Amino acid sequence: MISRRFVMGAALFIASSLCLSFPSHADLDPQPAKDMVSKLSKQAIEVMTSKGIQDVDRIEKFRTLFISSVDLPVISRFVLGRHWKIATPDQQQDFMKLFEDMLVYTWAVRFKEANDQITVQVSGAKPDADQGVIVESAILRENQEPVPVLWRLRQSDSGFRIIDLLIEGTSMIVTYREEYASVINQNGGNINGLLDLLRKKVGIMAQDEIASQKASAAGKAN
Repeated sequence: MISRRFVMGAALFIASSLCLSFPSHADLDPQPAKDMVSKLSKQAIEVMTSKGIQDVDRIEKFRTLFISSVDLPVISRFVLGRHWKIATPDQQQDFMKLFEDMLVYTWAVRFKEANDQITVQVSGAKPDADQGVIVESAILRENQEPVPVLWRLRQSDSGFRIIDLLIEGTSMIVTYREEYASVINQNGGNINGLLDLLRKKVGIMAQDEIASQKASAAGKAN
């Protein structure tokens, strides 16, 4: 059975595949956003669940899409909240890199595990505040109830970028904000405690990926 956490990850990957470009909010037609989400979500699922792609390539393809389509600085500032302002520039950069690595490893692997059990049904799109668009969709899973997903995209100099997802009404960035604030508080308000935890998690994910690659290569050799 595909978990709720996987669905959240899958939705962000598909969202991060979208690099949209629209006119100003006053003239914004949401229909192209709906069409683009529908098209690219299908393409993203096809690429990331393909049996003919190596895991290392899958992860790098995801990373490229993630960097080009998600507004990581905006999300990072929100997720760290007040701790962002008291963090040093080096700590801020470390957090963004570790956060990126964690998301990339987590969701690329979960997409690989999904096989063909997940599809996305886009039902609508509408203008949002601050030159943004909200795209309405549902994650469809085999033998399970559809999961409603709202995608929030905001206009930037390079087009639209993803700033949040709402899975069954739950904000992704609010969830991370609460989780990370708890970790920082447990470490006396020191952000280094969170950075150390993320380094450990990313290190384990990287080692697991290396082990998976070796096991796959050994299986093919036999």
